[in-house]
Amino acid sequence: MSPPSNESSRAASAAGAARRRRPGTMLAIGALGVVFGDIGTSPLYALQTVFSIDHGSVRPVPGDVYGVISLLFWAILLIVSVKYVVFVMGADNDGEGGIMALVALIRRRVTRPKRLVMLATLLGVIGAALFFGDSVITPAISVLSAVEGIGVVDRGVETAILPIGATILIVLFLVQRFGTHRVGGLFGPIMLLWFVTLAAMGLPQLFADPGVLRSLSPGYAAAFVIEHPYVAFIAMGAVILAITGSEALYADMGHFGRPPIRGAWFAVVFPALTLNYLGQGALILRHPSAVANPFYLLAPGWAQIPLVVVATLATVIASQAVISGAYSMTRQAMRLDFLPRLTVRHTSRQESGQIYVPAVNWLLLTGVLVLMVTFGSSGALATAYGLAVTGTLLLTTALFLILAGAAWHWPPWRLLVIGLVFGGVELTFFAANLTKVVHGGWLPLLLAALIVTIMLTWHRGRDVITARRAEVEGRLSELVERLREHPPTRVPGTAVFPHQTKETVPLALRANAEFNEVVHEHVVIVSVISENVPHVPRGERLDVDSLAHANDGIVHLSVHFGFHDDQNLPATLRDAFMLTSELEIDTDTAFYFLSRITIEPGNTPDMPAWQKRLFIGLAHNAASAATYFRLPVDRTVVMGTRIEL
Repeated sequence: MSPPSNESSRAASAAGAARRRRPGTMLAIGALGVVFGDIGTSPLYALQTVFSIDHGSVRPVPGDVYGVISLLFWAILLIVSVKYVVFVMGADNDGEGGIMALVALIRRRVTRPKRLVMLATLLGVIGAALFFGDSVITPAISVLSAVEGIGVVDRGVETAILPIGATILIVLFLVQRFGTHRVGGLFGPIMLLWFVTLAAMGLPQLFADPGVLRSLSPGYAAAFVIEHPYVAFIAMGAVILAITGSEALYADMGHFGRPPIRGAWFAVVFPALTLNYLGQGALILRHPSAVANPFYLLAPGWAQIPLVVVATLATVIASQAVISGAYSMTRQAMRLDFLPRLTVRHTSRQESGQIYVPAVNWLLLTGVLVLMVTFGSSGALATAYGLAVTGTLLLTTALFLILAGAAWHWPPWRLLVIGLVFGGVELTFFAANLTKVVHGGWLPLLLAALIVTIMLTWHRGRDVITARRAEVEGRLSELVERLREHPPTRVPGTAVFPHQTKETVPLALRANAEFNEVVHEHVVIVSVISENVPHVPRGERLDVDSLAHANDGIVHLSVHFGFHDDQNLPATLRDAFMLTSELEIDTDTAFYFLSRITIEPGNTPDMPAWQKRLFIGLAHNAASAATYFRLPVDRTVVMGTRIEL
């Protein structure tokens, strides 16, 4: 277990207090609806995929069935129950989790060696890219696997499965703009019903063949691997499907806290999954033909249509959790300067975490529909699924070990044990999934490579442009002194200049002072600083600097935001005016002056030509600062210049 963080902010403390005031049972039920959707719907396709690999290499005989169920059970126990719930969830960044939050925690807690921090950042970027790939595959495979239950009831309607699944997903993506807060309260009870259903489906088969309980012994997994090493290795590529969504336990920790998630996992989710997999195994032993679709064949004929309905609802919820996670991951990457500024819309006045990113929404929908049409079934999609999951698992383990060793100073023997146990299992899963590269596994690798290229290109290009821009802008201290020595005409009102730093001059301010020879009575230069923490309390967000002269009407305001905070600049200035007497501004009449940079390709050696073109394309499609900072349209002025890259 990790030591408790001594850097928790007052916001995290307040959030923790709010959670403690809410009943633990309600939080646990809420966690069921958000955290466990993906892993909770894995029984729909995991075991079926294992028995369909290589045309029946895994046979419906006791040795193989016991071995596969044992592999499933111990994979869930080791990776989810022990690694994530016991160890990784102890690494919280002010209460928040997720691979990018883990990177932010490392960057904040580990300063040396610098190469280690750079390595952790790169691993986090790759992990985020794999998560985006997962966000495309999960909705497609989950919804298709649920709707395919119709084919079990009536094979004559199999041709309708793909159109029905596509329609459900199109509707799901279309309603994203309205937010999920209005229906979010239904998610928990629906998923509770789903997990009760999973357990209820498995119990009758377990009573009919209690001998399947022997598969809980790790000896059967070991025997299966020893007797059929090649088949077991290939089967592990499908066994990994049983733990898809395990990253969500960590990523969604900030919404509910550790105790409710742990309680929901051990009290509801883990037992329900175990009973259902045991039931599927018992059914296959009694009726070998059930390998065609062991999940739906667990239910009696009269219950299969209602089961399709409940399963579809559960997979929609699982898809929603992944889609929302993609929005959050996008915002975190923007705050850490790995993605260009995109339009982010808040769909709830109470919860800043409920956001909608239109560009990501439509890209995901396009990717999901292309996947569904290309692969056609959940079984075919399963071949592309494992690499994204195992890659994320390995990267999380590596980042956790970096944090535990460099920041918490764990002894080498402990790091070695954890690395060998979890890393060894996950590396085996990853290697097994590499065998599926030519059968669809190339897809998440291609998506990850594209996203990593975009993120690293943007990060590098932004550094170069920032340096070029500083040369053009000049030093702010020199301009302030010059204005003091040769006062320009001062016009009434307040001018706000959003700007990256207080070291250089906003280009719009320089244009007003040097070309128009006027400066507003009150000038506020605002630099937004994205911190490597989820939230910054309002009382700690603001730093006011009078720039050496307290009476010249020019001040610099540093505004600190966490990567989960709403960067609403007018509202922040209103708070600043109320919290400090150093700002004499009227936020309701202030004008906002933006400096827009037009980037053109040049002959500089900083980046290859193709990267320059990519960066310029990304910059052209980035959301405007006015939209991003939610500036009033009727009081925003844009002034621009050109810079070569």
